[in-house]
Amino acid sequence: MILDDFMVRAALAGVGTALAAAPLGCFVVWRRMAYFGDATAHAAILGVALSLALSLPVFAGALVVALVMATVVTILTGRGYAMDTLLGVMAHSALAFGLVGVSFLTNVRIDIMAYLFGDILAVSRADLAVIWGGAAVVLALVAWRWSALLTATLNPDLARAAGIQPKREQLVLTLALAVVVAVAIKVVGVLLITAMLIIPAATARPFSRTPEAMAAIASGVAMLSAWGGLRASYMLDTPTGPTIVCVVAVLFCLSTLISGTRRRA
Repeated sequence: MILDDFMVRAALAGVGTALAAAPLGCFVVWRRMAYFGDATAHAAILGVALSLALSLPVFAGALVVALVMATVVTILTGRGYAMDTLLGVMAHSALAFGLVGVSFLTNVRIDIMAYLFGDILAVSRADLAVIWGGAAVVLALVAWRWSALLTATLNPDLARAAGIQPKREQLVLTLALAVVVAVAIKVVGVLLITAMLIIPAATARPFSRTPEAMAAIASGVAMLSAWGGLRASYMLDTPTGPTIVCVVAVLFCLSTLISGTRRRA
């Protein structure tokens, strides 16, 4: 069967992750939530440790801890702590506790580098089902709440006047972000997930006239980066997750140069 080829499975995993991360990344960029996404991703390592300790699926543990982290940060924001300070404390604390917890799992064989930087070449059929299932959930959430999310992002006061609750839309974004973090661990790892959220959206921004166009272009950039990074990694014998991020970073640089040239012209 076609899915017996590990490169085909890796390509499908990269495309699935790209489809989930890119549209959501546009809202992360518009809302300036980059550090929020980073904190949620770092917390996933604690979820990995708990999953392995309790013999649960890694996806389930990472999803639950990411959701808890995002929810706690949302609740505590504005209660005497600056957002960047709160995110910094919780992100690095969760990452540290997760790494320490993993070190105690002496009866479990674990490659911590695979969780930190991804191991897309080891994606199984079950992993593919989780990645594409998660991508479907995220795309369905974003499509369902697109108008409300966009209004709440651009003008919270206008959203309230239209009967939209900005806090509820924030919760939708939090849920979607947690799902993306959980499905992307296998592909790019917790330390590089935020890059796949932010860089494709930032690359698409100069060429987008509408929010919908930006989401579509960002998705194309992310999928191209996943495929190009996988191919470059295979040819150059480099780590695949970091190579995918390198490719999308190069595309961002090209985007910046082209948009700057167009402005001067």
